[in-house]
Amino acid sequence: MFHSFTKRISHIALPERFTFPFCYTPHPLCIEAANELQEYIKSQILWAEELNRGKMFGVLVVRTDTGGIGYLASFSGTLAGSYRHSYFVPPIYDLLQPNGFFKIEEEKISTINAKIEQIRADVYYQEYKNLLEKEKTYSFQLLNDAKVSLIEAKKKREIRRSVYPEEAELREMVRESQYQKAEYKRLERYWKKRISDLYERVDIYEKEIEKLKVERKRRSATLQQQLFAQFKILNARGEIKDLCTIFEEEVHKIPPAGAGECAAPKLLQYAYLNHLEPVAMAEFWWGDSPKTEIRRHGYFYPSCKGKCGPILKYMLQGLNVEPNPLSNVCGVGTELEIVYEDEYLLVINKPEGWLSVPGKNNADSVFRRIRERYPAATGPMIVHRLDMSTSGLLLIAKTKEVHQNLQAQFKKRTIKKRYVALLDGIVPYDEGIINLPICVNPDDRPRQMVSWEYGKPAITRYEVLDRSRNRTRIAFYPVTGRTHQLRVHAAHSQGLNCPIAGDRLYGRESDRLYLHAEYLEFEHPISSEIIRVEKSPSF
Repeated sequence: MFHSFTKRISHIALPERFTFPFCYTPHPLCIEAANELQEYIKSQILWAEELNRGKMFGVLVVRTDTGGIGYLASFSGTLAGSYRHSYFVPPIYDLLQPNGFFKIEEEKISTINAKIEQIRADVYYQEYKNLLEKEKTYSFQLLNDAKVSLIEAKKKREIRRSVYPEEAELREMVRESQYQKAEYKRLERYWKKRISDLYERVDIYEKEIEKLKVERKRRSATLQQQLFAQFKILNARGEIKDLCTIFEEEVHKIPPAGAGECAAPKLLQYAYLNHLEPVAMAEFWWGDSPKTEIRRHGYFYPSCKGKCGPILKYMLQGLNVEPNPLSNVCGVGTELEIVYEDEYLLVINKPEGWLSVPGKNNADSVFRRIRERYPAATGPMIVHRLDMSTSGLLLIAKTKEVHQNLQAQFKKRTIKKRYVALLDGIVPYDEGIINLPICVNPDDRPRQMVSWEYGKPAITRYEVLDRSRNRTRIAFYPVTGRTHQLRVHAAHSQGLNCPIAGDRLYGRESDRLYLHAEYLEFEHPISSEIIRVEKSPSF
């Protein structure tokens, strides 16, 4: 599994620290290893169709105990229906062992699934279900018509009472009313019993289906726990923990499906088992992008946080790892540029790399700087937010009342905004509207993904400003304000399919994210004057 580099690498200096896996620039050695792996992938004709659908691969540069430098390769999940291929490191645990408990129990669960489908396809079950629905509809209409007839008959009797008030006539009308009510009750009882009998017949089948579902759920839960216990994971100190123990301290406690099967944990596990020193690591995507997530062919990506976050946090213990590049996000001594200010509010030009509000580590932020500058201000002050990587105009209120007014304008979508961005690629249309619903990717926060099932509506209007050297300068006019909306709409294959330049989450890393909030237009909360503020980007 250890591969020596085919090209000379002696001129490339080794990194001082191991890669921080959740935010990194690929080391030159990782790029060389990835290039060699990609040449191997291209040569595997039998895998071509599967690889075109997309898969994550990883490389780990390692040093042997004699000082030799080489690399390991891996892939996430399975490839060609197997966890094992000669060029790649093996899985931490092979679920597909022919005689393993997973395959045996999976067969039992498959048998339960087959029984459920067999019951659902039963001719009598289908017949009773269809008849039940028809009879319910028919009885509802019949009883409703009978009820209407009762009401009409009652109205007629009331008219007759006013015209023929004689006692004999009144007694006749009472008998008529009692008879009609009794007939309605008989009809109601008949259909109630008829429907109940059909429900009982259908229920025989559905109780059996529910019983099998409960059994399937129990077996699946037990299987997952047994499976997670098989993943005996090492760290650099030589300690061993299973997946359940690693995830005990997490919010959800239970490892997500597929945990331990990604490329990065496989690489580190093999290195530790074979006494290879990890030097640097990188992961890249190969093939088409998934429908929901955003992945681009050949681009490097950080490790996912949902599945790999807790695992890698544990596995890297004992290694000298790079600090998180995002831990220091604001420039020391940098002053915020105020573009507009009056007695009630101000607009600042937020630099790229600044948080709008303090993060989990209580880091420096626009809010902290503004609070220090205006200690008498009331309320939350920050009216809206910009991503840390986005520069541009940020609206700030000096009083609670002004803040509420401006937030109401944002909620009503009366505030006009314009962003300018540079995109990697050429957008063919001069203008248009992108309508792709967005939600957070639960396995890889803070990434967002497109989901027609779970996503919230997200709409962006765009206008191309210029095209040159495979880049598009574009203006965005967001109608909604979802997290990472412009970044996802630019990068997604159903959007513009051109990520914003420098987008480390959805595109390719650069010196910065080339996205800038250039223009704001709003109604002044006190004077009702229309305020227009503009600040062009530096790019």
